[in-house]
Parts: sequence; structure tokens; C-alpha cells
Amino acid sequence: MTDNSRHVPVMLQRCLDMLAPALAEPGAVVVDCTLGLGGHSEALLATFPAARLIALDRDKEALRLSGERLAPYGDRATLVHAVYDELPEVLDRLDIPRVQGVLFDLGVSSMQLDEADRGFAYAQDAPLDMRMDQTTGISAAEVLNTYAPGELVRILRQYGEEKQAKRIVSAVVREREKEPFTNSARLVELIRDSLPQAAKRTGGNPAKRTFQALRIEVNGELSVLERAIPAAVKALAVGGRIAVLSYHSLEDRLVKQVFAAGAANTAPPGLPVVPERYQPRLKLLTRGAELPTEEEVAENRRAAPARLRGAQRVREDVG
Repeated sequence: MTDNSRHVPVMLQRCLDMLAPALAEPGAVVVDCTLGLGGHSEALLATFPAARLIALDRDKEALRLSGERLAPYGDRATLVHAVYDELPEVLDRLDIPRVQGVLFDLGVSSMQLDEADRGFAYAQDAPLDMRMDQTTGISAAEVLNTYAPGELVRILRQYGEEKQAKRIVSAVVREREKEPFTNSARLVELIRDSLPQAAKRTGGNPAKRTFQALRIEVNGELSVLERAIPAAVKALAVGGRIAVLSYHSLEDRLVKQVFAAGAANTAPPGLPVVPERYQPRLKLLTRGAELPTEEEVAENRRAAPARLRGAQRVREDVG
């Protein structure tokens, strides 16, 4: 895989088009909450020459590499080591009361998947780490070796939508008593051995769902997202726009719920005139979630499960 092909940002043009009406004015601020390798950020800076970019990532290596990539844009780009639910604190520190655009790309960055020593990928043997910020938190190996069986089953079912969760966890518990898990290859082999033949014939690598579930658990992704999306909506100026790319039904459902609540009229039934405080704060920019085209998937295979939703802030909170 060439360097360029692996770094094609998912659904890039559609994200730019969605945010464009809010970013044309001088002084517009756009936040890339998931900087990664900087593909979306670079395109935002190049496409909107009057905009300032704030970009967040919890991964220090991603910040270093993106810093080199975005260096030509000078002080138009501010890169911050932070998890995206820390957006309000980051904006507060930078003295930015409101922003015009926010972008989330909730996929694991290609760098994390492709760097062998991070343990995200099931295709190569690596230490079972999976922390996006390797300076904090517990690793995937610790989750596998220490969580109660019932808790592991819940994680695999809920975060990985793994129908064979009980079988896999039984095998994990049996094996970890002999020797704790440290590397991904042993886990992949165990999953392969514990699944019935029929389950191995569909849906790619049989370890995929378990690895996804462990990654979400290790990084607290859903609880972080639960805080981050409402905070991002709150940070938008009137007319500001938010675009979110999610790759998992639980993430997409969460985004959908926040957007739908913001776009709803909250007035008690039967009012002849709806006071402003009950009127929607958001206007939805997508009908349901937009899916990638065949061309977008051909350009970047990681776009296949992506779901794009967007919303525009139409009024301030009142009362």
C-alpha cells in the first residue's frame, strides 16, 4: 500500500462541501476533533484560506506527524494534545467563544492500524495495547487478562456486535489461566479456533469484531463521544456546521440522537405559537446518514462502513 493511498481521508469532498457555507468568511474557526494524520485538516486549510484550524488528537505520534504536514500553514493551524470531549476546555484556553465548523472522523487512523507495535490490527502480530494515547489508561491485554467473564461477554456483544461472544470469552478465560495474553496473534488464533465453521465464512477476518470491541473499551470511545457531540454542538455559532463520520452502528446512533434532539421542537403540545426557547437549535443537513459511493470505497477501502451526518446551528440556546 503506497503512502498516499493509505492516507486518503474518508469522504473528503463531501465533508468539505457540508462545512463550506460556514467557513467562507474571514475569521472562521474550524475544529478537527480527530486530527489523525492530518488529511482532513490539510484539506480544510487549503480549501478555506480565510479559516483558522484547531485540531485535537490524543495520540502524540499523530500530532508530531501532522505537525510536519501542516507546518506550511503556520499559525493558521493550532494542534492540541487532547481527547475530543475536552473541546470546551481547549476552546476556553484559546479564548475562542464560538466556532463556525466542527469535523469528527471517528475511524481509527490508518497510522494506528498500520504501525505494527500498536496492536490495533489483527492481520499482524503485535503487543495487545490499542491505547490511542499510550501514556495513559489500561491496555487491551489488561482488559483480556483481568475483566470478569460476564463483563468481557458484554463488551464483545455491545461494542463488537459479536454473536459468538460467549464461546470466545470461554476460550479466553481458559487460556489466560494458563498464561496471560500479551500479543495479538495468540488472540486471533484463539478466536479462529473457537468459532463454528459457518461463522468463519462470512464478514472478513473473524477477529475483527473482537478487536473493535477491545479498542472501544480501552479508549472509552462511546462514553467520550457521548460527551463530545453535545459539547461540539454547543460550541457552534449560529450558522455554524458540524459533520460527523462514524463507522459503527453504536456511534452513528449516538450522533443521530444528539442531532435529532437538537432539531426537534420541544414545545408542549397544543401551543398556538411556539416560543423561541422551544424551537429547534439545529437543522439537519443529511437525510438519515449518507453512505460512501463505490468510487469513495475504491479510493479508500476504509470508507466502506462510514456513515456521514451533518447539522447546522440555527439559533442560540434561550432560557
